[in-house]
Amino acid sequence: MMTNPNETELISEPARQLKVAGKYDVIVAGGGLAGVAAAVAAARAGVSVCLIEKAFALGGLATLGQVTVWLPLCDGFGRQVTAGLSEEMLKLSVADLSSDNSTARFIGIPPTWLPGGDVEERKKNRYLTRFNPTSYMLALEKWMLDAGVKLIYDTRLCGLHHSDDKITHVIIENKGGRMALQCTALIDATGDADMCFLAGEPTESLDGNVLAGWFYSLRENGLNLHAMTKAYSKDGSRNDKGAPFFRGDDPDQITAQLVGSRQMALDKIASLRDNRPDEDVQVFNVPQLPCFRMTRRLDAPFAMADSHRHQWFEDTVGIISDWRKAGPIFPVPMRSIMAPNHRNLMAVGRCMSADTSVWDVTRCFPGCCVSGEVAGIAAALAVRETHGDVHDLPVEKVQARVRETGGLLDPKLMEPASEYQAVA
Repeated sequence: MMTNPNETELISEPARQLKVAGKYDVIVAGGGLAGVAAAVAAARAGVSVCLIEKAFALGGLATLGQVTVWLPLCDGFGRQVTAGLSEEMLKLSVADLSSDNSTARFIGIPPTWLPGGDVEERKKNRYLTRFNPTSYMLALEKWMLDAGVKLIYDTRLCGLHHSDDKITHVIIENKGGRMALQCTALIDATGDADMCFLAGEPTESLDGNVLAGWFYSLRENGLNLHAMTKAYSKDGSRNDKGAPFFRGDDPDQITAQLVGSRQMALDKIASLRDNRPDEDVQVFNVPQLPCFRMTRRLDAPFAMADSHRHQWFEDTVGIISDWRKAGPIFPVPMRSIMAPNHRNLMAVGRCMSADTSVWDVTRCFPGCCVSGEVAGIAAALAVRETHGDVHDLPVEKVQARVRETGGLLDPKLMEPASEYQAVA
């Protein structure tokens, strides 16, 4: 019997009732750095928090993806612009590092950024670290559990249950079957805006991701990090050097990107063995998830853009710098993390609302942790004061809490380097 390849065969799945397996004030989907920051910030504010993660470890690209550079908290001209949980998590990344290891690229906090460090030297050395992904994975897990967050691994986000303009339940599936979790506020930290997509919120997807996979080899000189990647465009578009290209919301392309990236590692190992025939060169570890840069994000009425650099908005709740070059400083407005159609849903990290001109900045660790922290703070406040509605929450209360907990939130920090250096 001939079938039309353009026709999709359908089957019916019987309707069923789902057990409500838990009730939480805040549910966070995704255990990357943004999700961990969101969960800890909310839990420290005194509400009940559950984080669901499909893998078996926290940290996302930082740990399972082995992208082991905690990018700068400073502007490149000697001034720190990001603190709070971002700084706490940066310090945690190298907390057990007794000495630097150049081949493995485990490098601690630059001495100039330690208490009493040379302020002038800070203009030459940015505030960043390079960490051991395995030790960081273990540290993040303990750190988050110590904050009182309920953690559920091996769990897929499958759907959402709505009531008017709020989400009341998250539908999940794991070894225990299909079930629901009740919540008052939600934070999408999936990296791919999965929760926003399932909620029917507007999203944007990119197909310009390239092969990338940082991995380690074990050689006579010890552990070596290889930061493998094809050429990519900072705006997420396709270029003439990086092919093949991949979408992050297509299962076949996700698989192809991961397999292709691992092949790059195999090719690199083969080359090392050819060049060092008398040395035993072994693959030590490869990424356990696809290393995408920009996949799918919330497309809210307001999106952060490069044109917003050095601007202070009335709803600014965080500040981040540009990891790629010294100088640019960006605000993180509350509007950029709030879903427009569901008043208790926020999106953080790689899937917050930021257009392609600045997505390459917001997707990285400082941006992830800043947006995650402020979302966790806002969620906790909204649970207590507005029945989870973050749109009705006075932004001044979020800003006050950010400052109380060590965040840097001052309009003067948005000034370009030339202006504050002239004043200094």
